[in-house]
Amino acid sequence: MELNNKTVLLTGASGGIGAALAHRLALAGAHLLLQGRDRQRLNRLLAELPHIKRHRVLVADLLNPDDRRALVQQVRQQGGLDVLINNAGTSQFAWLSDQAPTAVAEQLTLNLTVPVLLTRELLSVLHRPGLIMNMGSAFGAIGYPGYSVYCAGKAGLRGFSEALGRELAGSGLAVLYFAPRATRTEFNSPATVALNAALGNHTDSPEWVAEQAFIALQRRQKRRWLGWPECLLVRLNALFPGLLDRALARQQATIARFAGHSHDKEMPS
Repeated sequence: MELNNKTVLLTGASGGIGAALAHRLALAGAHLLLQGRDRQRLNRLLAELPHIKRHRVLVADLLNPDDRRALVQQVRQQGGLDVLINNAGTSQFAWLSDQAPTAVAEQLTLNLTVPVLLTRELLSVLHRPGLIMNMGSAFGAIGYPGYSVYCAGKAGLRGFSEALGRELAGSGLAVLYFAPRATRTEFNSPATVALNAALGNHTDSPEWVAEQAFIALQRRQKRRWLGWPECLLVRLNALFPGLLDRALARQQATIARFAGHSHDKEMPS
């Protein structure tokens, strides 16, 4: 899709990948609706973008149903969308037994329930032809210790993207699932950064990830996985999951140590 003069709603716009993608889309001439929770951060991002008068900041907490309804109404008042990018997300690097129920619920809600509900509400204002891009993760296809809840949300988002894309076949709307691997942003906790260094896991810059997302939008690429060997691991896990079971079992003690987990801890009551 040619993105010049297209209206794009980008959620999670002030985060690392979000901000980099906002810059890339603005450079291409898109009209951006930038969603986030922090007005100051969004205003700083807006001030850095080319063609600043084309863009608008939309402050909303996507976990709040009233804020989501207000966001949808603001989009309607703007005259609708050409592209919806569900980029907002969150994660916690921890064993399931070490996570509070509220943390579990927040991850599942923001990573899965929110994009499903927001997409549903915006379908009627998406122009044809139009695009929906759901920002997933390699962990949406590779269950990784310490990220069980995050993996669940991204795996659900992957299934939602595939099924909705098939529902919308022939409608003029396409649904894209874009799955980065580890990216160097503040999204990662210090423990995650240390684990990646200890295991030699590759990480990408947010600018490179944003460029690949931009290319996927232009090409209307339905499925895109980033990084090697992650692309291979996704295929292996689908065909021979036992291979990854054994490989990750060898790393489990190291992952647990960086996650702050002790197997001696009791399960929560």
